[in-house]
Amino acid sequence: MTGKGKQKIRLNRPEARRAEGQRPEVAEPAEAERYFGVRPATLGPRLDRLSVLTKPGVRGFPGVDAAQALLMETMRKDRVRGEVLDLTAMGGLLGSLQGVTLRAVEGAAAALTVLKAAGFDAHAAAPGDELRERWPERPRTVALVLAGDRGNAYAFSQVAWAHASTPPGGTLYIAGDRDKGFDRYVRAAGTAFGTGETIARDGGMRVAKLIRRPGPTPAFPEPEGYEAFGVRVVGLPGVFSAARPDKATTLLLETLAGLPLEGKHVLDLGTGTGLIGAWAAGQGAQVTLVDGDLQSVRSARATLAANGLHGEVIHSDVDAELGERTFDAVLTNPPFHVGRGVVLDVAREFIATAARRLNPGGTLYLVANEPLPYEAAMREVGAVRELRREGGFKVVEARRA
Repeated sequence: MTGKGKQKIRLNRPEARRAEGQRPEVAEPAEAERYFGVRPATLGPRLDRLSVLTKPGVRGFPGVDAAQALLMETMRKDRVRGEVLDLTAMGGLLGSLQGVTLRAVEGAAAALTVLKAAGFDAHAAAPGDELRERWPERPRTVALVLAGDRGNAYAFSQVAWAHASTPPGGTLYIAGDRDKGFDRYVRAAGTAFGTGETIARDGGMRVAKLIRRPGPTPAFPEPEGYEAFGVRVVGLPGVFSAARPDKATTLLLETLAGLPLEGKHVLDLGTGTGLIGAWAAGQGAQVTLVDGDLQSVRSARATLAANGLHGEVIHSDVDAELGERTFDAVLTNPPFHVGRGVVLDVAREFIATAARRLNPGGTLYLVANEPLPYEAAMREVGAVRELRREGGFKVVEARRA
């Protein structure tokens, strides 16, 4: 994934700590400690005396998400007690509330790693998933941080999911960013729930409290889709480039046209909708598609199925779940956004993954915004060469000797 071309980039280089969870056996120790290490989050003065873990790839890293922080303060002020279903648990901050038993739900592999390290029995799920099998009795308090940065369809999916997960008479605390559509989404939630109001504000962050009345759950948005490069793409709500191919991926695949992939083992790292991996599978490659976002994993699986293509799609925090797999080529349009922040931790680990997992003679093909300084890190893979530069983007390769 990538974002708009002319953005200020903040390089985030946290101090390395030893990881508390398992690391891939093929990883170099220094890389594993730097990216995969779970560590205490940096908390502001209003969250003093609390402790929560985090790692690169979790929203808000190296601190906590600003909307979740305000949500925590608001629920603490309301003296919330008992079971709380957190549909966007991140690092488990709400579990620090006195007297609260947290039911942690997450779709981000990095956050699930942190929650496990913190001792939570977290549940991997995405908007629309039925949670009653896991928790037959629905907690009467539900919490949600809107991801307005993932688009209207995803935020409305979150609202519908929160409604389905809250029992009649139950309370929803919903937090978000005023500049990312919070007021619009809360109005939609209010229509479904029947009553509620915004009760906390801090800068651009907001928290609303709603009480659910009996009634039907709003419909979940349908998947989007398109055809590009001979692939029929199935874009689930909130997945990057769900409705149309993004310019960077388009440039990458145009540049790689004619690349001999027949029989090659190819890794599509940060697959999103699965367009890159499905294209490679269509060229005869044996493909593995990886994403840290559960919704994206499902989108990529649907894309492969829609095209009758075979491939392995894995929900993984970068390469943490890849075991001993190695590859002849790594294709990637790496993310540099995690929530509101612009950080390069995940993208740098994508490059480190290529260095670990490429077979001799294998090649990393990466597309990125022109200003992003990936070339130095790519030299750890091998000789670096720029293949194309156009429209604010560049395609760069690094070949392992």
